Amino acid sequence: MDAAVLYPAPTPCPAFVMAPVLTKSTVIRHVRDPEAALRLFNALVASPNEMVAFAYLDPERRLLGMRHTQAGRVDAADVPVRLVVTDALAFDAAMVVMAHTHPGGDPAPSEADRAVTRRLARALRSVEVRLVDHLVLVPGGGASSFRAIGLL
Repeated sequence: MDAAVLYPAPTPCPAFVMAPVLTKSTVIRHVRDPEAALRLFNALVASPNEMVAFAYLDPERRLLGMRHTQAGRVDAADVPVRLVVTDALAFDAAMVVMAHTHPGGDPAPSEADRAVTRRLARALRSVEVRLVDHLVLVPGGGASSFRAIGLL
């Protein structure tokens, strides 16, 4: 199998950088189910601050690339909606999976998480890209899926 291909961002932004697509020496090539998405984003939970990451997928759910950003704070992370949409178009993605961490340990989505998910889904939908899930990850392996709990 071919390795996942990572493309550079259309415009550089220091707060929004390429993320490695490796997990314990295994290259994630497809994100076909929530378990694959969790493995893909699992390394984020090591940060003491909230992290946000995006995986860009083709119509067959092959991984085209990833981006991540760190808020620099323990309790909040900014979601660069315009950059996510720009990257989705640059990657020619059909789908996006979003993940972010709650370092405090509670995987329940906050109202701010819900609002940004609605905003991002609406923005992506306007360019015919689907937000397929938003995962909230916590240290120790806990997670929640917006799709699984009916919020997407």
